[in-house]
Amino acid sequence: MTLLPLIAKGATLRRRGKVLIGPVDLRLEGQGITAVIGPNGAGKTSLLKMLHGIVRLNGGSVTWNCPMAEAQERQAFVFQQPVMMRRSVLDNVAYPLRLIGVSRGEARARAMDWVERIGLSAAAERSATVLSGGERQKLALARALIRKPEVLFLDEPCASLDGRATREIEALLQEAAADGTRLVMSTHNLGQATRLATEIILVARGQIQEHQPAAAFFAGPNTDEGRAFLRGDIIE
Repeated sequence: MTLLPLIAKGATLRRRGKVLIGPVDLRLEGQGITAVIGPNGAGKTSLLKMLHGIVRLNGGSVTWNCPMAEAQERQAFVFQQPVMMRRSVLDNVAYPLRLIGVSRGEARARAMDWVERIGLSAAAERSATVLSGGERQKLALARALIRKPEVLFLDEPCASLDGRATREIEALLQEAAADGTRLVMSTHNLGQATRLATEIILVARGQIQEHQPAAAFFAGPNTDEGRAFLRGDIIE
């Protein structure tokens, strides 16, 4: 049974009485990369967490094409500031495999393949806590992708990174998408959305304002909010 489609119906998330995002009616399916864009504070991160299932909804529902417990095992999430465990780079990447019972030797061997792919083989036995921001993001991606998730959520994966690190992260994301992982990522970078996205979700004021193929969105948004965002106007 496939994991997708993901269907949200009236899904709403509140905190201290304030609506962070919702109500959301959304259907995600197929392959590709969805870029979730919008101004700061619009609800992009809340939307990702809602869809991933790591926050409790205050209304509505989010369902997958399989039981939720199974869906959780078949997807992954990379946070904007990923947590590095106090162990080596290699053992950080191997950790998800150890959780599902893979032997230490096999897990480390498979992890080493990923460590080499992300260009950190020279740092394989170093503590992950001393890595740079770009290196941490690459490690977090490898740690998420080593189990071959069907869907991967990413919250601003290139925030605060320089051009070289951004290029390396984007290459890993494109490889993952080509290998069949469905990506849903928030980004504040319109250039990045243009380079990577096959579809766009625009969030503003806690609501989804646009959801359409990337080419169509960049050719001409359907809403005032979409047109204002592309012009660089402030959306309150």
